[in-house]
Amino acid sequence: LDLMRSGTVDIVFANTHEIKSLYQTASFDEALAQIRKDCKIAAVTRSEKGSVIVRGDETVVIKATAIKELVDTTGAGDLYAAGFLHGYTQGRDLQTCGDLGSLAAGLVIQQIGPRPRQNLRREAEQAGLTIPDVQTS
Repeated sequence: LDLMRSGTVDIVFANTHEIKSLYQTASFDEALAQIRKDCKIAAVTRSEKGSVIVRGDETVVIKATAIKELVDTTGAGDLYAAGFLHGYTQGRDLQTCGDLGSLAAGLVIQQIGPRPRQNLRREAEQAGLTIPDVQTS
């Protein structure tokens, strides 16, 4: 918490349980109000409820990606963060970043293991989330 409040941390990823534990409260809304003050961007995953992203006074609610069958949640948080950060580093808005994170997490929880078998770029394009090619110098 001290590290977050020091201004060193730009983006925090957490789930509902983690954020409530961090702020020692049973209230998700109270914990969200606190984390909003303590870091620049917070993305909080809420399982089948999707996620909530806060930046200053801005709040973006992301729907969970619809799935056919929940198989294994291993890697879901990591894939959410990966999808979010991919969008973020490409200059996308928070809604798109969250949608990419939700898509990646939704795909990985429908299989055993933390590495998605699908081509995430193709899946994102099929979901209407086109991502420009990364330019290297």
